[in-house]
Amino acid sequence: MAAEQKQKLEQQLWNIANTLRGKMDADDFRDYILGFIFYKYLSTKMDLYANQILQPDGLTFGDIIGHADEALLMQEVKQLAIDKLGFFLEPSELFSELAKRGNAGGKNNFILGDLAKVLTHIEQSTMGSESEEDFGNLFSDLDLTSHKLGKSESDKNELIVKVLNHLDEIDFDLENVDSDVLGDAYEYLIGQFASGAGKKAGEFYTPQQVSSVLAQLVTVGKDKLKSVYDPTCGSGSLLLRVAKEVKDVSAFYGQEMNPTTYNLCRMNMIMHDVHYKRFDIKNEDTLERPQHMDQRFEAIVANPPFSANWSANPMFMTDDRFSAFGKLAPSSKADFAFVQHMIHQLDDNGTMAIVLPHGVLFRGGAEGHIRKYLIEDKNYLDAVIGLPANIFYGTSIPTCIMVFKKNRTHTNDVLFIDASQHFDKVKTQNVLLDEHIDKIINTYKNRTEEDKYSAIVPIDNRGRDAMHRVSTSHRVCTSIAENDYNLNIPRYVDTFEAEDSIDINAIANEIKALDLQIEETDQSIASFCAELNIKTPF
Repeated sequence: MAAEQKQKLEQQLWNIANTLRGKMDADDFRDYILGFIFYKYLSTKMDLYANQILQPDGLTFGDIIGHADEALLMQEVKQLAIDKLGFFLEPSELFSELAKRGNAGGKNNFILGDLAKVLTHIEQSTMGSESEEDFGNLFSDLDLTSHKLGKSESDKNELIVKVLNHLDEIDFDLENVDSDVLGDAYEYLIGQFASGAGKKAGEFYTPQQVSSVLAQLVTVGKDKLKSVYDPTCGSGSLLLRVAKEVKDVSAFYGQEMNPTTYNLCRMNMIMHDVHYKRFDIKNEDTLERPQHMDQRFEAIVANPPFSANWSANPMFMTDDRFSAFGKLAPSSKADFAFVQHMIHQLDDNGTMAIVLPHGVLFRGGAEGHIRKYLIEDKNYLDAVIGLPANIFYGTSIPTCIMVFKKNRTHTNDVLFIDASQHFDKVKTQNVLLDEHIDKIINTYKNRTEEDKYSAIVPIDNRGRDAMHRVSTSHRVCTSIAENDYNLNIPRYVDTFEAEDSIDINAIANEIKALDLQIEETDQSIASFCAELNIKTPF
């Protein structure tokens, strides 16, 4: 999408947000706008598909109404649409029709009742079909009776009609295969609301530059994927980002605990033209009630909530995800529980990349035990990448990416990358530019060592000397085993900057010169005081 078109689209969307802004908080108007965008998308998709089916008969979808064979034609289109699209809408239920009806004659006509019925009918049209689970309760967060829309029914209707008319002016250009107007709109809105709503929104949105790093890491050397999985998939943007890095992804899998965010994820999949048969998103707590236990995935990506609480129930010691480790992650820090879960789901030829707080690299206790098992016993850890602080919405803590593989090419060492100082500051947020992302990916891909940026570190002392001199005054330990499996990046990548040497003789000469200047100044002041017949101040 051209930059100018994208800017225009974003401005239109922001204008719609401003229509609602005074009525509700960011989370609420996000749900309304995205819900209506999704309704418009389904309507446009339905209309285009129906017109395509009816073209041989010289009819359009709207021509069915009042046709002699209306019932028969409608039933045929419905059956084909349910199978192909997964849902069905009648011509009178299309977005453009309701928008037109709401603003007919230049005044706001009451359409709230009709709109509520249409949204319910979309979900009902899928009942008994393969797509029922994927479309069920998709509009549950679009409450048209909410007082947040207005005090009276008339006020609510007026606001909704305005929003529908704003959206009706946006051309989603679905027939253009190279255009992703809808995807751009969706990601823009989620990104804007995430930055505005703070930590709560940050739970379901990973900044695009971080998504890009994760997606590129798990697709190195591949142009097709059988499957990609995200156990904390949020709005699904990270899953879709992986798809941009390869020619084809056969299937998308994810799990999300928050019902609203789960709805956003399914909408996001459908609006990015991922067929309902190609994605399987579940609404459940991943650690407590995993929904894909028997499946293995070629690529796994995740940005789980940092140091979240979980039950750490002793019963999990018999769970295949955790039993081999001998210990569970602490109940107050679920970070390694997510790692263990993802390792269990990872296919033998797969790669997983997970964003975690820095504490996972060095905390002891059960976490230290799990970390050691992953490296010493299983040899799954492939790389550790330090990211800049203040890169996520809602938290300024520094984070890292851990990359795991079950069948590693480089079995004797681990790559460490310190990218924490490579970023650009935009307002109050730190961001990774393309050049920073490329540097991380190229370093990982080629496993290159660079002074003060990256190092290849042996797992034990057999492959290389345990100590490596990096300057005349500073050493870093290069054996992970020698460090008792502490992965703190500064232990392996030296970022020590030696201070400039001090020339004592030059400083002594400067002091002498200053003393002479002071003496000359004192003499001048004494001379002025004598002329004025006053005492000197010294």
